Amino acid sequence: MDNKLGFKPIPMAVAVALTLLIWFVIPVPQGVTPNAWHLLALFVGVIAAIIGKAMPIGALSILAIMLVAITKVTVPELDPEGNPIKNPATVAIKDALSSFGDPLIWLIGISIMISRGILKTGLGSRIGYYFISLFGKKTLGIGYSLAISELILAPVTPSNTARGGGIIHPIMKSIAGSFDSDPEKGTQSRIGKYLALVNYHSNPITSAMFITATAPNPLIVDLIAKATNSDIHLSWGTWAVAMLVPGLAAMFLMPLVLYLFFPPEIKETPNASQFAKDKLQELGPMNRGEKIMLGIFAILLLLWAGIPAMIFGKAYAVNPTTTAFLGLSLLLLSGVLTWQDVLTEKGAWDTVTWFSALVMMASFLNKLGLIAWLSKLLESGIGGMGMGWVGAVTLLLLAYMYAHYIFASTTAHITAMLSAFYAAGLALGAPPMLYALLLASSSSIMMTLTHYATGTSPVIFGSGYTTLGEWWKAGFIMSVVNLAVFVVIGGVWWKVMNYW
Repeated sequence: MDNKLGFKPIPMAVAVALTLLIWFVIPVPQGVTPNAWHLLALFVGVIAAIIGKAMPIGALSILAIMLVAITKVTVPELDPEGNPIKNPATVAIKDALSSFGDPLIWLIGISIMISRGILKTGLGSRIGYYFISLFGKKTLGIGYSLAISELILAPVTPSNTARGGGIIHPIMKSIAGSFDSDPEKGTQSRIGKYLALVNYHSNPITSAMFITATAPNPLIVDLIAKATNSDIHLSWGTWAVAMLVPGLAAMFLMPLVLYLFFPPEIKETPNASQFAKDKLQELGPMNRGEKIMLGIFAILLLLWAGIPAMIFGKAYAVNPTTTAFLGLSLLLLSGVLTWQDVLTEKGAWDTVTWFSALVMMASFLNKLGLIAWLSKLLESGIGGMGMGWVGAVTLLLLAYMYAHYIFASTTAHITAMLSAFYAAGLALGAPPMLYALLLASSSSIMMTLTHYATGTSPVIFGSGYTTLGEWWKAGFIMSVVNLAVFVVIGGVWWKVMNYW
């Protein structure tokens, strides 16, 4: 019988100690209610446990739901009319489970299930090899082929790990292997190192370009909407249009920048194009599943972009989450996916669970006034420097993004920091839409930084094509380039679009 604990003792001890310290030792600050402070204690403990990987994030989320329900930290003593709350335990569990009804959470969960079809049918591999067959005569062309393939898959692959690590990475390794570029042979510099870096650094850029390109993006939408009382609610189409120009610019520059700093030994690759053509020949004609998947892919993009509503009017608008359910239903009806496929898509169910828990805690921190209090602290600290909103936003943006060096989860980082940083920037005079888009894009750009920054990074770094120093160097360089692109080109584009 296995008697091992279900958690790592040291990280869990640290998380518990932080929770108890905030709850019992640090006095409740003036202007903060005890309930808000106690919820912050639980929240800090959960985030610390996530960072320390004390347990899988889904398991920690179950603990978080239990703790919020059992401590009743979301339940006030009196209702709005001044009467004692009836059945506070019932109210507490309803609060703890409240985010399971959030459509944005189900948008990502269902979209992950849909992306299973891209893997199962082989459509993702076909797309990758197709572009390499077109542009693969030079190493730089292979780099752009990988980037384009990543971009095409991004709108319907909310697991950036599945996209970059599960679909594109095996293709990249096949191409590198065809040139005998193998870390085990010490020949990774021939072509593999460069392609591995392009493979990885495509991932953060595409993640920034669509709400459905990485799991935490709907969380950003939700936090920004709550911070502005729904004055800013980024739709799928608005996000995609806003990120299109800076995203394409960043995607164009990325292979060139990496080529400059990490030049491959092999520059000409005429065999790569033929290799990809041979792979396509092995795959044969598009099968029934691929054709159906491609058709559903097109339907999802049209509905998410709001095309029917643009042509026929608002009566034909379809909610993005409804669209995702439509896509999954069509895959099930057509037999491309079975219900067993859906049940075994553990990442989707895991995402729904931990997103619901974290969104719930973040929402109640906001409702209880803790976020407003934290943002005022930031506002007073930065406002005293007298640098104006441009300087304040610059400082906040840099602090927010480079804090990711201490986070191993983008979701934990966003949940912990975005609301307070956004509210502080607004208080210091930042244009709401401009600052929202800058924070949204930097929430993906920060994935470039380390070999533990997001789920894709350990997959590609673990294949051994780069040293740790090379990975961190490339990450910092690309973080600067990408941030500059989104600030400058993005800022101009958003001005043209009258977003600020």
